[in-house]
Amino acid sequence: MTQLQIAIVQQPPVFMNLAASTSLALDMIADAATNGAKLIVFPETWLAGYPVWLDFAPGAALWGNPAAEALFSHLYDHSPTIDGPEITQLALAAREHGMDVVLGLHERLGHSLFNTMLFLGADDKRGVHRKLIPTHGERLIWAQGDGSTLGVWQRPYGTLGGLICWEHWMPLARAAMHAQHELIHVAQWPDVHERHQMASRHYAFEGQCFVIAAGCVLTRQDVLDGFASANGSATARELLEAIPQQTEPLKNGGSAIIAPDTSYIMEPVYGDRRTLYSELDLITAQSGKLYLDTHGHYARPDIFDLRVNINANPGVTFSDT
Repeated sequence: MTQLQIAIVQQPPVFMNLAASTSLALDMIADAATNGAKLIVFPETWLAGYPVWLDFAPGAALWGNPAAEALFSHLYDHSPTIDGPEITQLALAAREHGMDVVLGLHERLGHSLFNTMLFLGADDKRGVHRKLIPTHGERLIWAQGDGSTLGVWQRPYGTLGGLICWEHWMPLARAAMHAQHELIHVAQWPDVHERHQMASRHYAFEGQCFVIAAGCVLTRQDVLDGFASANGSATARELLEAIPQQTEPLKNGGSAIIAPDTSYIMEPVYGDRRTLYSELDLITAQSGKLYLDTHGHYARPDIFDLRVNINANPGVTFSDT
């Protein structure tokens, strides 16, 4: 395969409504298939919405805030498990339409939530990456991932991998991914503003790979309407209503596709609430890397030694010995 049709979702989910957002995702996958896409990418925690109240609502981080507690409870109830019915439906759709799906979601695992990138293959293969470090206020919502999900997925068109948001500012995480020789890298963001564009373009050049940078368009009204559709409690809604009124969207998209030389294959698209399409000419990145190969001729393993723990690290293990 030398050409790959890509779809990037910028349309918002039905905010904090798991069932409605799952249904919307199924429609988007079907529509993308009719447009010839073989890979569809959703932004960070698209299912079912990035927790914008952490950035915009006063009091979101106050200890004992009843609205924050109620909102987290609602989010937990509207977050899927990896083996749950929502993901099963989406995996079946990926297979039915012959399409790989990369989906950002809140993953419910035990009594905690994780910021997760989920890969659903057209051939039934699955993969998970959990965000290693939630950024700043996000630590009120998500637990930390570990090295067991810092991997890539082998596809017919090449090696596919991804990182979430500020993981792109972690030099050692980038080095671990570059060592796995990605051809295509998914960079999931809430939206892809200027600083996120810079990180995505830097990653493309450093890794000498294509970068699909995915961001969402989301307004305050989207937040309130979606929450209402999920019958969210009045107490939890107080925190969302505390988000100040503004003319600009809370998240403004900015999705783009970047070539290994940092040029844009698809220029950033802002404010457009739809699925975007572009095509990759894969042959342009398949040859040897004359100028830069950070895990090859441009490495100094005699000086620098990176060790990556790829074991799962649960807090408690049980043994019968």
